[in-house]
Amino acid sequence: MQSIPCKVVPLTQGHYSAVEAVWEASVRSTHAFLREDDLLTIRARLVSDFLPAVTLYGVFMEGSLAGFAGTASRKLEMLFIAPYWQGRGLGRRLVESAIRHEGVAFVDVNEQNPRALAFYRHMGFEVVGRSERDGMGMPYPLLHMMLRHEHDQK
Repeated sequence: MQSIPCKVVPLTQGHYSAVEAVWEASVRSTHAFLREDDLLTIRARLVSDFLPAVTLYGVFMEGSLAGFAGTASRKLEMLFIAPYWQGRGLGRRLVESAIRHEGVAFVDVNEQNPRALAFYRHMGFEVVGRSERDGMGMPYPLLHMMLRHEHDQK
C-alpha cells in the first residue's frame, strides 16, 4: 500500500481511552498467539501502569486516533496501529519520529510476531538478544533489537 501523509503529535492523558481502543484492536489483529486471559491482564494495567510510564505520540486519520507509539529511555516501548490503517506507513512515521525526536535505538518484539520483526528489521533494527519471557513474566519470548548504527558503534 502507498504511504499516506500524517502528522505525529504528542498525546496526553486525555487520549488514554482512544489509545486503549487502538491498542486492543491492534493487539487482537496482530497478536494471535496471545491468550485471551493474558490480553485482559495486560489491558487491565495499560492505562494505570503502562501508559503513564512512556512518552506518547500518535497519528490521527479522519478525525480519530489511528496509531500511537510510546517511548522511554531511548526504547520504543509500544507501537500499535488500528487494523484499518495497518500497512499504510503510519508505523514507519511513528518510529522515524521516535528515532529523530526521542533518540530511540532499542525495541523488543514478540518472537511469535514475524510481521513486526520484519517491520523493525526494515526500519534498521537488528536482533541482539532474546528473553524466554516478556516484561510481565509471561511465556511470550522477546527478541531484543537495536538500531544497526547503534550496534556498529559498540
